[in-house]
Amino acid sequence: MILELLRYLQLDLNFLNVFNYITFRAVLTIITALGFSLFFGSLFIKIMGEYSLSQYVRQYGPDHQKKMGTPTMGGLLIIISIVASVLLWGDLKNSYLWQLLFILIGFGLIGFLDDLKKIKEKNSEGLSAGVKYISQSAIALVAIYFLLKHNSHSDEMNLLIPYIKSTYLYIGTIGFVILSYLVIVGSSNAVNLTDGLDGLAIMPTVMIASALAVFAYVTGNQIFANYLQLPFLNGVGEITIFCAAIAGAGLGFLWFNAYPAEVFMGDIGSLSLGAVLGAIAIMVKQELVLFIMGGVFVMETLSVASQVLYFRYTKNKYGTGKRIFLMAPVHHHYEKKGWNENQVVIRFWIITMVLVLIGLASLKIR
Repeated sequence: MILELLRYLQLDLNFLNVFNYITFRAVLTIITALGFSLFFGSLFIKIMGEYSLSQYVRQYGPDHQKKMGTPTMGGLLIIISIVASVLLWGDLKNSYLWQLLFILIGFGLIGFLDDLKKIKEKNSEGLSAGVKYISQSAIALVAIYFLLKHNSHSDEMNLLIPYIKSTYLYIGTIGFVILSYLVIVGSSNAVNLTDGLDGLAIMPTVMIASALAVFAYVTGNQIFANYLQLPFLNGVGEITIFCAAIAGAGLGFLWFNAYPAEVFMGDIGSLSLGAVLGAIAIMVKQELVLFIMGGVFVMETLSVASQVLYFRYTKNKYGTGKRIFLMAPVHHHYEKKGWNENQVVIRFWIITMVLVLIGLASLKIR
C-alpha cells in the first residue's frame, strides 16, 4: 500500500529508492507489527476481559487454576498486526503474500470458532476433531492449488535435502501436494499442541519465522541463491516481509503473554501461525529444515501421538492402559517432574534457538 505510493513519489524524490530494498522494508515491518501489538495490546486485553472472553483451564493435570479467567484469543491481535504491517510494507502485486494472508486468516477463522465454542460451553473441548481437520484440510488444499497455479517453478516438484550439496528428491505433483498438506496441517496442529504454557509457543514461532526470513531472502536473490547453491525462486524474497511481520507481532504479543500471562494466544493464534510457518517453508523449499528448527513442536506432537497409541495398545493387550509420559504434551510431563513453568518455557526456548542455528547452518554446509 505505502510501497506503491512511494514508488510513484520516487520519480521526483530519488532518496525514496531505499524502500525498494526488501531488507529496509523488513525492518520497518518488524517495527510496525511490534508497535501495533504493544500499542493496542492493553486495550485488546481490556476489551476481552469486559466481554468475559477468557480461558477455560482443565481441572486435571498441573495446577493452573490460577489462570482461570485470563483473557484469550490474543492471536487475533497477532493476526491484525501481521495483516496491517504486510499491507503497509509488502509488495501487494506479489502472489505469495496473498496466499499467506489467505492461510493466516483461514486457519485463524477455524481457531476463532474453536475458541468461541470453548468460551460459550465453558470447557476445553472446542470444535470436534473431525470438523477441525476437515476445515484445515479444505483451506490447505485450496492454498496448495493456488501455489501450484500461480507459482509454477520446476523446483517445486523437488524436495531439497539439506546439508548435502545439490541433492534433490523428485516427488512429482502428487508428492508435492501430499507433502505440502502434511507440512501445513501438521505445523498448524503442532504449534497448537505446544501452546500450553505462558510464552512457550510464541517465542519459538518468532525464532523460526526469523530464520525463514533469511531463507526467503537468499532464495529470492539470484546472486545469493547461486552462491549458496539454492534454487532461485523469483518473487520469494518478498516473503521476508511476511516473516518480519510474524516476528514483530510475536514479540509484541510476548510482552503480554510472558509469565504470568495477561492474555493467551488461543487456537486463533496457534493454528494460524503454525499453518503459515509450514506454508512459508514450502514456498522457500525448506520443508526438512523446518522439521529441524521446529524440533520442539515436533517433540510435543510426537509425545501426544505416542502417549495415545501406547495407552490404547496396552489397554487392548493387558486390560489396563499405561502411559509413557506422566502427562502429554511433553511440557506437562516436565511440570509433573517438578520443573516450574518458567524453567520449562525457557529451556524449550534454548532448545529451539540451538535447532534454529543448526537449520541456518544448512545454508553453508552443503
